[in-house]
Amino acid sequence: MTYLDFEKPIQELEAELTKLNEVASKSKVDLKDKIKELEQHIKDKTKELYSNLTAWQRVQVSRHPERPYTLAYIDAVSDKSFIELHGDRTVGDDKAMVGGFGEIDGQTVMFIGQQKGINTKMRQIRRFGMANPEGYRKALRLMKMAEKFNKPIVTFIDTPGAYPGLEAEERGQGEAIARNLLEMAQLKVPVICIIIGEGASGGALGIGIGDKVLMLENTWYSVISPESCSSILWRSWNFKEKAAEALKLTAIDMKKNGLIDGVIEEPLGGAHRNHEAMFATVKTEILKHLKELKKMKPAKRIEERIQKFASMGVVHDLEQEEEPA
Repeated sequence: MTYLDFEKPIQELEAELTKLNEVASKSKVDLKDKIKELEQHIKDKTKELYSNLTAWQRVQVSRHPERPYTLAYIDAVSDKSFIELHGDRTVGDDKAMVGGFGEIDGQTVMFIGQQKGINTKMRQIRRFGMANPEGYRKALRLMKMAEKFNKPIVTFIDTPGAYPGLEAEERGQGEAIARNLLEMAQLKVPVICIIIGEGASGGALGIGIGDKVLMLENTWYSVISPESCSSILWRSWNFKEKAAEALKLTAIDMKKNGLIDGVIEEPLGGAHRNHEAMFATVKTEILKHLKELKKMKPAKRIEERIQKFASMGVVHDLEQEEEPA
């Protein structure tokens, strides 16, 4: 288990529990009561720490290396019926963006999402979940396929941003993302978007226009990462904690500001501590919202989807505010 810096008290208690279990297994001394007491103490301490996380600490949790990634969620909620589809039919197959059909409780769903990679080699191949233009064009191709066959779409968002390389800009990164925003707003089928880790910039928004946009409890969603924000404003990463607070990027802040539709509760200690419980919760949420969205007519869904995003933010008309001479 990898421990974050603020989890040191939990680490110490769990190390003590391990030693106690070893003593109990090697000796005939009955330590059941002490073990049970220590386990409860660990639960209480974990609950205490995770109920008072700062914005920066939630960013750290969202990046935990043992946190489940997109393919793990897809395989779990689709009962391993997932069939991955490849390529954008123009340039190639972007490994940072995955997608394909799967079944969830008997109904076919198009799953799409960014995949960071589970080890060093795969992280390099998948570029830590940062998609090139062909990744977003592949995602759009699959969305249009789902629309053609009248199948709902579920996207899993987990990216530090779209790939910032020169080749990505040469192949039209901005246009690819902008095209996805336009097309996703008009899809005739239900669209559910779930932020399962990092949701940064247009890289996240490129598959984030949906009827329901949900965030896991310990995730973040913002136009820029705390480190990048800090480096722009203060020319240093040393103010990333301050930047994280100012950006209001946590799930709670996003829900409070009306920018997402719901927050999905994580198991005690974060999704990385109990994958199966997290998968079950996400599956329940998907089924609940699909049932609700399927009752609506396509035209009504599109109208409400567009209105939801169009009403975000505030517009000030400077000409109207100017006083007459």
